[in-house]
Amino acid sequence: MHILADENIPLVEAFFAEHGEIRRMHGRTINRAALGDSEVLLVRSVTRVDRELLEGSRVRFVGTCTIGTDHLDLDYFEEAGIAWSSAPGCNARGVVDYVLGSLLALAEGEGVELADLRYGVVGAGEVGGRLVEVLRGLGWNVRVCDPPRQARETGEFVGLDEIIEECDVISLHTPLILEGEHATFHLLDQARLERLRPGAWLINASRGAVVDNAALREQLAQRPDIQAVLDVWEGEPQVDVALAELCWIATPHIAGYSLDGKLRGTAQVYQAFCASRGLEPKVELAELMPETPLCGLSFAETASPEDMLATICRAVYDPRRDDAAFRRSLAGDDKQRRAGFDRLRKQYPPRREIDGLEIEVGSHAQLQQIVRALGCRLKG
Repeated sequence: MHILADENIPLVEAFFAEHGEIRRMHGRTINRAALGDSEVLLVRSVTRVDRELLEGSRVRFVGTCTIGTDHLDLDYFEEAGIAWSSAPGCNARGVVDYVLGSLLALAEGEGVELADLRYGVVGAGEVGGRLVEVLRGLGWNVRVCDPPRQARETGEFVGLDEIIEECDVISLHTPLILEGEHATFHLLDQARLERLRPGAWLINASRGAVVDNAALREQLAQRPDIQAVLDVWEGEPQVDVALAELCWIATPHIAGYSLDGKLRGTAQVYQAFCASRGLEPKVELAELMPETPLCGLSFAETASPEDMLATICRAVYDPRRDDAAFRRSLAGDDKQRRAGFDRLRKQYPPRREIDGLEIEVGSHAQLQQIVRALGCRLKG
C-alpha cells in the first residue's frame, strides 16, 4: 500500500509504517499527479480534496488531521465510496489556551478586569463548547450563539444580533459554511461589524472568511476603540498586511497548534483508518506522547486569583510570542510573506496544553475553582 501524507503531520511513520510505504510532501503542492498510486491520503486544512484531485485515482481513504472539513468534498467521497475521517476536537484545548492567552494580553493592555466583561461565543462545537465550559467555570458571564445546536436541542442559546449588541468580547468558533440556512461565510459582514459595542474585542480562531476581512480592516481603522485578535485570514497564506498591523494579536493559523493536539489528530485518523479496514489498532498515543517539560506549579493560599490565572496560562503558552514572529514575517513581497506564513507553521515549536499541569493551592476555595475551570489537576 502507498500512503501520501502532508509533511507537517507528526507521527505518520509511527502509526502507519506497518501499513505501507509512506511518502511526504508539502500540503499545498499535493495534486493529481502527485497522488500516483497512493491508496491513502493524509492531509491538513491547506489541501483541497475533491473530485478534481481524486477522480480516477486509487485513493480509498482520506484522513484530515484537523477538526474542520470545509476543505473536503464529502459528497464526492460518498458518491465514490471513499472512506474518510477528520479529527474532531483534537486541537480544541489548544485553541482554548490561545483564547485565554489573548484575553490576558488584551486585559493587560486595556487595563480591565476579565471577570467584569460579557463574553459571546459564536459556535459551540468541540472548540467553542470547551471554551464556554472554561469561561463559565471561572464564573464569567457567557452567552452562546449556535443556530444548528439551537435547532436540535434545548439550551440557553441567543442570536448573533444579541451577541453583537450586548457582549464586550466575541470569540468565533464556527466552521466555514459557504451557503444554506446556517452559512457562515462573512458571518460578520460590514453591517454587523459596524454594530460592535464601543471597546469590543473580536477574536477569530475559526476560519478567515467567517469575517469580512476588508470590512474589518476599515472598521479597525475608523474605530481604534475596537480590538481584534486574528489567527485566521481570508486567502491565507496570503495575508492582508494592513489588517494585520491593526490587530492587537495576529498569528498564522496556529491557535490549535499544540503538540498534544497535533498528535491526537494523527492518532484519531489512524484509529479511523484501522476501523475502515477492519483492523485492530496496534499503536497507542500514550506510548508516543513526550513528557511535559513543566509538570506543575505551586501557589500560596494568599495568591491573587487574577495573578494565579495569568501565571498558569502564560507558564504554558503566551500568544504574543507567535504574534511577534508573525509580524516579522510580514516584511518583503507577497511571495516572501506566503512562504513565511507556511514556514512558521512548519517550524512551529513544541507547545503543550494548560490542562496537563498539576497545581497546588492549598485549601483556598477560589483558587481551587480556577484550577478546576482550567482543567488542571489539583495537587493534594
